[in-house]
Amino acid sequence: MERLSVEVMKNVPTHCRRVEIVERKGTGHPDYICDSVMEAISVALSSEYLKRFGDVLHHNIDKGLLVAGGVKKTFGGGRVLTPMELIVGDRATFRAGRTDIPVEEIAKESVALWFKNNLRKVDPRRHVRVRVVLKPGSAELAGIFREKGRIKGANDTSAAVGYAPFTPTERAVYDSERFLNSPAFKTAFPETGEDVKVMGFRCAGSLDLTVAMPLMSGMVKSEKDYFEKKARVAGAIKDFTDSLPFKKVTVNYNTLDGPGRGLGGVYMTLLGTSAEDADSGQVGRGNRTNGVISLMRPMGTEAAAGKNPTSHVGKIYNILSHRMAETVYERIEGLEEVYVWLLSQIGSPINAPKKVSVEITPKGRLNQPAVKKAVSRIVEEFLLSIEHFTSELARGEHPVC
Repeated sequence: MERLSVEVMKNVPTHCRRVEIVERKGTGHPDYICDSVMEAISVALSSEYLKRFGDVLHHNIDKGLLVAGGVKKTFGGGRVLTPMELIVGDRATFRAGRTDIPVEEIAKESVALWFKNNLRKVDPRRHVRVRVVLKPGSAELAGIFREKGRIKGANDTSAAVGYAPFTPTERAVYDSERFLNSPAFKTAFPETGEDVKVMGFRCAGSLDLTVAMPLMSGMVKSEKDYFEKKARVAGAIKDFTDSLPFKKVTVNYNTLDGPGRGLGGVYMTLLGTSAEDADSGQVGRGNRTNGVISLMRPMGTEAAAGKNPTSHVGKIYNILSHRMAETVYERIEGLEEVYVWLLSQIGSPINAPKKVSVEITPKGRLNQPAVKKAVSRIVEEFLLSIEHFTSELARGEHPVC
């Protein structure tokens, strides 16, 4: 395959470097909300287009902004002063032939359903204003969807990179947020909000975790009650992190808190997200498509969330590159790390990237010709099955954040 390059590297694997920094933004973080909601709209639109026309029509719902609202918090309660505002932007197909598609209604219903399913205290009808500013796409890009054949042309010249495996630090940061936002944890500690952020810093064999997770003002009676509840939550976090595979794990929880300052010294939320009054969100500022922001790894610049799943390589290649890297790592023995770069050229079929570059870091000696042949087979398998993969993306089967 002329487009494929396989290179054996002598890099120090990420998990062997002295310092590693990894972040994850959780369910209630404003940036996560933007990514996840825009993706939900894309999946809903894809479903409608498929139902009506048997194909996913042109759309990109990847320009979104969540504008923070205003609340008044008190110990024991509070009230919403100004709703959050979610601005849904970019492009969609509103009409095909003689058929109109209710794009705005689909977008608003998707937003309401997402908030209902993910943030317990948010009433999407009262607490979130939705402004849909989607417009029809350009004639040239929309024309990609009128071409014959199921495999679309790439609608952009773009590059993406994926890697495998997760380092222990990446896994710890990811799993910590998932634990804190799990149904079991929220049942045990209903006073905790969904706006969880975990920052991991590993130095040699020690891991330092900084966790931000607010307590619900309606379930905190006083400053004393806040710190008592915080201590119990911190104990549960410690119990979880004690099982992580590091020599030492230090957990720092809600580090801005300060006893004796009343409401000014505690991290509380009325609705479970800082978007209620403190922090706005934007598509593309959250987790990468594998669920973490790993600062020691190469990262692409594309926001995958909300992009159409059949021609926009900003979504397809970002997720596909990680899947390729994972498969290479799993199938070929003796590898420390795998990186896969995919480069598209606008107009070329998405199953024919301009370049596929695979970098492998071995644990020891490798039979390089055999490894390169195995990598080539795996890459070819993915490209031959790309129609199946894009169908999975259209159904929302691959997380983007």
